[in-house]
Amino acid sequence: MDSSGAVASASPSSPHMCALVLARGGSKGIPLKNIKLLAGIPLLGWVLRAARDSEVFDSIWVSTDHDEIEKVAKQFGAQVHRRSPEVSKDSTTSLEAIQEFLHKHSEVDIIGNIQATSPCLHPDDLKEVAKMIRNKGYDSVFSVVRRHLFRWSEIKEGNEVTTLQGGLDPKRRPRRQDWDGELYENGSFYFATKDLIKKGYLQGEKVMYYEMRAEHSVDIDVDIDWPIAEQRVLRYGYFGNTEKKQIKKVKLLVCIIDGCLTDGRICLSEDQKEIICYDVRDAIGISLLKKRDIQVLLISERNCSKTISATKLDCEVEVSVTNKLQVVEDCLKKMNLSWKEVAYIGNEESDVDCLKTVGISCVPADACAAAKTSASYICKSNGGHGAIREFAEHLLLLMDKVNSEEKRK
Repeated sequence: MDSSGAVASASPSSPHMCALVLARGGSKGIPLKNIKLLAGIPLLGWVLRAARDSEVFDSIWVSTDHDEIEKVAKQFGAQVHRRSPEVSKDSTTSLEAIQEFLHKHSEVDIIGNIQATSPCLHPDDLKEVAKMIRNKGYDSVFSVVRRHLFRWSEIKEGNEVTTLQGGLDPKRRPRRQDWDGELYENGSFYFATKDLIKKGYLQGEKVMYYEMRAEHSVDIDVDIDWPIAEQRVLRYGYFGNTEKKQIKKVKLLVCIIDGCLTDGRICLSEDQKEIICYDVRDAIGISLLKKRDIQVLLISERNCSKTISATKLDCEVEVSVTNKLQVVEDCLKKMNLSWKEVAYIGNEESDVDCLKTVGISCVPADACAAAKTSASYICKSNGGHGAIREFAEHLLLLMDKVNSEEKRK
């Protein structure tokens, strides 16, 4: 993908396929839901990352009417279509918003309408759908999930209400393993050709479904779904550059002292001695990592070695650092590690190079904008208030996920 958000197409003559995420600012359930943090990433970011890493789209777009959503979309490499007030109402349909987009972007031949509320979407699913619609001539392909639920219908006749079983004979209820189940739309994506959309349809003519795995079928509609979805994403989501093998190999956490271990404030006693405060939860987080043989290196741009030694955190410390990237490189050579084996938590512009280079990176909630853009995980906690503990738990959960999956193979 180039700097404009475009991905190189398979061949110059291929129809232009774009990913389009509709992300209106208004939400009756959760205010600005599309950019609310879910497992450390804005909700919108999960699907944009999957779209980008699938490498099947000639361009990736977000259609929005909100400045903050536009900002997040650009941070994740998408181009932005500012939708008009006419298609930004509560009553506006997805079809109407897509038709407006196509009217402005005549170069597009195929729309992959990806739902922002499907954070467990994986690039492999998008690759398969792209093959179906490019190579097999389908006019529309949509995502479904297989459910093994016994469906009943409500029949009203006057004041009487009866029920009717749908599809199966209740006198011959099959066992789950003897029944194929039924297919339900899961709302993750709807691919359609421009010609079909112009006719007023997102599904139709030569149409086919694409069946997604049940664990990847997460759709966030109401606030109560949020904590459940967060756990599902941590277990089944796509983590981009931090995926699988890299997570398994983490051997070192590099942590910035000022603004991560502490909240960035410095207090002085009457005799001019420096006093800093740190959260006991963060000390526990460091201890959890060390128990899993992950070493911890603390870095500061100030000379605070005496203050840090007083914390008794039993970590390697580098102070008076002017080039963080060089310091980490020197540490890796000493420990015979690669960048992929490093986790990093920073909060300032001077951390950006390291955040972009390591295997997995993190920033506290109150980090600067440049650092947030470069990180793979954004904490809910501020620096000095549990961010390290939060990141430690996140990192260990990802490692356990990989180990668990490998044991099942």
